[in-house]
Amino acid sequence: MSLNYIKNFYEGCVKPPTVMGQFHTLFFGSVCMFGAVYGNEALHFSCDPDRREINLFCYNQFRAISPQVFWALQLVIVLVPGATFHLYAACKSINQECILQKPIYIGIYILCILFRITLEVIAFWLQIHLFGFQVKPLYRCDKGSLGKQFTIKCMVPEHFEKTIFLIAMYTFTVITMVLCVAEVFEIIFRRLCFLIQQ
Repeated sequence: MSLNYIKNFYEGCVKPPTVMGQFHTLFFGSVCMFGAVYGNEALHFSCDPDRREINLFCYNQFRAISPQVFWALQLVIVLVPGATFHLYAACKSINQECILQKPIYIGIYILCILFRITLEVIAFWLQIHLFGFQVKPLYRCDKGSLGKQFTIKCMVPEHFEKTIFLIAMYTFTVITMVLCVAEVFEIIFRRLCFLIQQ
C-alpha cells in the first residue's frame, strides 16, 4: 500500500465529504475525551468490611464493564463503518468530491451512516441497561455466590458527579445520532442540488 492510499484514507476519515460528517467526527472525538475524566471508580469503591477482595467482588457486581471501557469500545465500533468506507475510497483513489457525485458511492456512504446510526442506538440502549440514569450512593452487594448468606453495604464515591457524567454521555449519544441523521439529509440535499445544476 503506497503512502498515497494512506493519505487518502486519513483525509477521508478526518475530513468526511459532508459538513455534518466533519462535525460528527470532531464532536464524537471530543466527547470520548470527556469520558476519560470519569476516573477509575474501582479504586475508590469501598465496602464494609473494607477488604480488597470484597471490594473487587462487589465492584464487579456493581459494574459489569467500566464506563470508560464501554465508551472506548463505543468510539471504536461506531467509527468502523465510516473508516471502512474511507479505506475503500482510498484504495480505489476516489476523491472526496466524487463521493457525492456518483450514485453508487452515495448509496454506500448512506448505508455506512445508517449502520453507524444503528450502532449508536445499540450503544445507547446498552448504556441505559448497564449504567442506568442515576448512580446511587449506596450499593448492596450480595455475597451469596461466595457461600455466605448476607448482604454487604458499599459506598459509591462521587455518585452525584457520576450521575452527571452518565446524563452527559446519554445527551452526547443522542446528539451524535441527530448529527448522523442530519448528514443523510445533507447528502440527499446536495445530491438534488447537483442533479438540478446538471
